[in-house]
Amino acid sequence: MERTRPWLVLAICCTSIFLVGMDTTVVNIALPSIGHDLGLATSGLQWVVDAYTLVLASLLITSGALADKVGRRRVFRIGLVLFAIGSAACALAPTAGALVAARVVQGAGGSMLSPVALAIVVSAITDPRRRAQAIGVWASVFGLSMAAGPVVGGLLTGGPGWRTVFWVNLPIIAVVLVLTVFFVPESRSPAPRGLDLFGQLLLIVMVGSAVAALIEHPVFGVGTVVSVAVFVRYSLMAADPLMDLSLFRRPAFVAAIGSAVLVFVAFSVTLLVSSLYLQQERGLSPLDAGLVTLPMAVGATICPTISGFITGRIGPRMPLRIAGLCTAAGGILMIVSGNWFAYLLLGAGLGFANAPITNTAVSGLPPARSGMAGGLASTARQIGTALGIALAGGIAGSGDPVAGWVLVAGCGVVVAGVAGVVGSSGRTRREIAARA
Repeated sequence: MERTRPWLVLAICCTSIFLVGMDTTVVNIALPSIGHDLGLATSGLQWVVDAYTLVLASLLITSGALADKVGRRRVFRIGLVLFAIGSAACALAPTAGALVAARVVQGAGGSMLSPVALAIVVSAITDPRRRAQAIGVWASVFGLSMAAGPVVGGLLTGGPGWRTVFWVNLPIIAVVLVLTVFFVPESRSPAPRGLDLFGQLLLIVMVGSAVAALIEHPVFGVGTVVSVAVFVRYSLMAADPLMDLSLFRRPAFVAAIGSAVLVFVAFSVTLLVSSLYLQQERGLSPLDAGLVTLPMAVGATICPTISGFITGRIGPRMPLRIAGLCTAAGGILMIVSGNWFAYLLLGAGLGFANAPITNTAVSGLPPARSGMAGGLASTARQIGTALGIALAGGIAGSGDPVAGWVLVAGCGVVVAGVAGVVGSSGRTRREIAARA
């Protein structure tokens, strides 16, 4: 195992997850510049963000199953290539439609990086203690990537221009591809799940129509209702469905998935509303607007390690409650003053949430089902991001961000309230070590 240099494997995979997470949020700060250059209204700008997030959310589970079947390193490399192609196409996009289409390609590539890279890390680092440390590093990098996006986007947009937000991905991907060839071992699941292509199609329709109903017109909500009904009936009848709906019989699992959606709704609303308000209403430059949100990156980077430690010691209830309270307090403080401490609290809310959500999702499950449960938790995070962007567009268009901060605070209150449900499913450090 030493020959595989597991910590180098972790660094390679963390670099990929940093790109995936950053590209979820880096565009937010560049939206006013993109809108000016390509003639996009607010709804069009929302699709620039959500085209990426929707595809990423919809394909996570299938990409993970495909990697288990044909090889994780192989799918990881394909994802890197697709991500690079999508990034280059974004940078060269002459029209709004071309940019949105390129973001779809980026999202498809990203879906092959996020779950697959984590599976590679878990396969390469077999010692339970080192694996726990690696997952803690992973969580910190993920939080940092999401929160650092606006700062990086502001720096690049305010300097060379918004197209460099996408060009900067290419040299990083090139280095990761080369390192992957030499240092990342191939691995597969001994019992891979089948690919449920019909269920995958239904999931895309479900999420896409829900977002379209929020961005474009409520009539698209009909598609959401119909596709949900068909998806549930199909999943209950299929032998090997995309989602195991029996997981939702566990109240703790439902609380974890719901909390994931709400935390990332709050996070994405904060980023988009802040970006548009600070630049369009207050006249800040892209860089200055990005620096305003910098405390979010601090909270999102520091708190996952603390949250993971608490979760391992006493279970997920306390860190998830802290996540909800920080989010609620940050939203309330944004209404009152909107200072740096509010952004720090909101970043802490994101940082504290991930460990207890993942822990609760997979607790008490055999390995054959824990992979799907973890995949559903990741999907819920991205769906929350997509829905938050869709909701934030209307709020930002009004020019008054107060409604956005009320929504953020409300999400935090609900998360803090449901935290009590997850307590019974938390595992102690001894139980985690015994199962690892």
